[in-house]
Amino acid sequence: MTKMNHMNLDFFRSKRVLITGHTGFKGSWLSEILTYAGAEVYGISLELSDENNHYKLGIAQHSATSQYFDIVDFPRVKKIIKDFKPDFIFHLAAQALVRTSYEQPELTWRSNVLGTQSVLEALRGIERECIAVFITSDKCYANKEWCWGYRETDELGGVDPYSSSKAAAELLISSYHKSYFSQKDSPVKLASARAGNVIGGGDWSKDRIVPDCIKRWARGEKCILRSPSATRPWQHVLEPLNGYLTLARAMSFSDHLSGEAFNFGPNETQVRTVYELVESMSARVASKMPSVEFEIDDKLENKHEAGLLKLNCDKAFQKLKWLPKLNFENTVEFTADWYSSHYTESYLLTIKQIQTFFAQDSNI
Repeated sequence: MTKMNHMNLDFFRSKRVLITGHTGFKGSWLSEILTYAGAEVYGISLELSDENNHYKLGIAQHSATSQYFDIVDFPRVKKIIKDFKPDFIFHLAAQALVRTSYEQPELTWRSNVLGTQSVLEALRGIERECIAVFITSDKCYANKEWCWGYRETDELGGVDPYSSSKAAAELLISSYHKSYFSQKDSPVKLASARAGNVIGGGDWSKDRIVPDCIKRWARGEKCILRSPSATRPWQHVLEPLNGYLTLARAMSFSDHLSGEAFNFGPNETQVRTVYELVESMSARVASKMPSVEFEIDDKLENKHEAGLLKLNCDKAFQKLKWLPKLNFENTVEFTADWYSSHYTESYLLTIKQIQTFFAQDSNI
């Protein structure tokens, strides 16, 4: 494997980087990574409401420039891109929850499709070089419950509003590339990145198994599992973020990656049931929480969600030399230790985990 770990971070030193959704779960970690790397970070996000927000606790809040508004506001997005002149854009702003998409389909489609178009349209007006990575989801694929991983060329689709909106965003990105940015002299290069089932410290979203358990355990309550036998290829948040950075860096040296889509996911050994994940998490945080009990309730209403969806990441390895670094035990350790630290010690574990992760080759 080609070693690109520290080069990835050093490469972004002094670069101007715009991150949409920079205060979200993935966005906040990406903001921390790039701030740590010495990049000039500019973020666009909605107003913060949760006092536990990962971004609020980090170093990026004190060094990045932030604007809080709806990403669908095209005039503001266009002005920021024109004035800031980013070298790189990472578009993560989205409504990211499946269950919320059932409750608020209009919001989901608006954020995930029109928000993406807002950034794409703003890119049409720039004349300097810019590399843009658009983050969608593994759920953009038409899930046929296959036992093998989906490739980037497989059919797009989705049953729930979230999944279908992400598939639509992928079509939109491809359309804009072919219509406006495919010429050899185009100053804009863009690609899409697909990942899912991401866990890690700083995620406080509702209806996600890890934060749901942590919040209940911290209050001395039982965690209720609604789909304990559902299997997922779990990965730590740093894994796909390393993929996005690797892709952006590679695009700066190649004209052949623009318009491409890439999967970033864990290997086969990461596939575990919800029950196995919670059991492993509870054992890791048992000494730091008032309670680590959990129980199964099959009577809970459960809207349609994929039983199994995993990605084939051969393309990322072949073209980018990207591989996941953490095994399942490492993933649980990183995640559980962060939440334990949040409740009992110091937030500095975020930076420590970034340092540890990027100092390692695959499979630490």
